[in-house]
Amino acid sequence: MRPLRSLLFVPGHREGWAEKAVAAGVDGVILDLEDSVPEDLKDAGRAAVAKTIPGLRAANPDLGIYVRVNALETGLTGDDIAAVTLPELDGFVIPKFYGPDDILRIDALVTHFERKNGVESGALEFIPCLESAQAYETCAEVVTCSPRVATLFAGTARDADVSRSIGFQFTPGGQETLFLRSRAVLACRANGKDFPLTGVWQDLQDDEGARAFAEQNRQLGFRGMFLIHPKHVELVNTVFSPSAEDVKFYSEMITAFDAAVADGKAAVSYEGMHVDYAHIKTARDVLAYAERLGIGV
Repeated sequence: MRPLRSLLFVPGHREGWAEKAVAAGVDGVILDLEDSVPEDLKDAGRAAVAKTIPGLRAANPDLGIYVRVNALETGLTGDDIAAVTLPELDGFVIPKFYGPDDILRIDALVTHFERKNGVESGALEFIPCLESAQAYETCAEVVTCSPRVATLFAGTARDADVSRSIGFQFTPGGQETLFLRSRAVLACRANGKDFPLTGVWQDLQDDEGARAFAEQNRQLGFRGMFLIHPKHVELVNTVFSPSAEDVKFYSEMITAFDAAVADGKAAVSYEGMHVDYAHIKTARDVLAYAERLGIGV
């Protein structure tokens, strides 16, 4: 899975909006066929998304392109997948599921339509959305139930499906979902999924709250967020990237440690910290990730 710091929802039936999302600097777009598309426009939304995907990929080779399908319980999932399973797509965002069996059912549908639509078998990946008590309870099984599962999205939205299912009351500080988000990060990291995702921040008037939420999630181990408005793209990309100060700090740590090793030592004091081989592994990981994001090292 490519690094995805920011993924912006785009209503599937709104032609031209995906290009606006790209202009905002997102790492990925989620062309939505679910909640942002009115019931009587589902067919139009599928057609618009299918039309958008090839051109979007041609113009943006490194962009993450995903489609959020309708949940299995709606009876619309198969029609969604049939319409938009295309070679230029990266995968599907899976909403409102209740455990690994639901993921396997969708896997079977995607496998069928990959073959029917001429897409390489197994090419399309999944981002399951933890939006129910059952999904959170089984998240460790969900992340391993299919090789298509690339990561998990830990949903925390106010007054949405997840808060109704679990019963929490949303607060900007997020203490009520700290356990849930930590559980999702642990499930991902323990199973080799290095890019756990969370969101969304709904208060578009509170940019400081958005920043604090993003920073807290970065501290927990998340690598990116789902977004509902382009105004937060730059903020989120910045929070989930190593800073210039980080790059300088870890580069100089490695230099200091290498000098110590050359002097026959296996540890060094750097910026008042004890540094040994374990810390250098972390430093190299940070620098490698910065390089992958195109940040100067």
